[in-house]
Amino acid sequence: MDWTSLYLKTSNLNVFILGTGEVATRRANKFLDHGASVKLAGNQISDELKAKGAILCSTDDVDELVDWCDLVVIASGDEKLCDYVFKISGDKLINRADYPQEGNVIVPTSFNIGDIEISIFTNGKSPLMARQLRKKIQSIITEEDILEIELQDYARIRLKEVIDDQKERRTYLYEILEDDEINAMIKNKEIGKAKDYIDNLIRGLQ
Repeated sequence: MDWTSLYLKTSNLNVFILGTGEVATRRANKFLDHGASVKLAGNQISDELKAKGAILCSTDDVDELVDWCDLVVIASGDEKLCDYVFKISGDKLINRADYPQEGNVIVPTSFNIGDIEISIFTNGKSPLMARQLRKKIQSIITEEDILEIELQDYARIRLKEVIDDQKERRTYLYEILEDDEINAMIKNKEIGKAKDYIDNLIRGLQ
């Protein structure tokens, strides 16, 4: 498999999407929700996309749109136009919804649970199974897992204030993760109490 997973910072990214259908709309919502500027070339876009800041352009302007953007998303049913936009995109970041392997960026199925974002990529073999796997993963991640992430983040920040060595901080983070009292507080959703408990532990290290 010649793909590897990376996360791309999309705030202030200029994204040109060729197409305005279902796939193009889904891509547009994803990038808009993560701070990108989005222009779509096609027939019409929804009021929801307009409200988020998306701009509808003519397919006659694809050359200018490719020049403007950082990322090209090709999601149109017009195969000839898709091939033309792909050709003129050169070394731009390109996501091809029609032929993913021809581009250099994949937009995988992804979803959020609290602050966790999980992406699933089947190497193009089965979008259907990607959706099925999503349902399975969603069913096993609990609210307690989300609260544990919040506490680990809190503990990590506090530990950085008193311990310079990363390996030593990791040892304490594992101890916090396995602490029975903290786990009981998480189960009872007593996050403030758990943070106070962590503060007392860390004060003992100073």
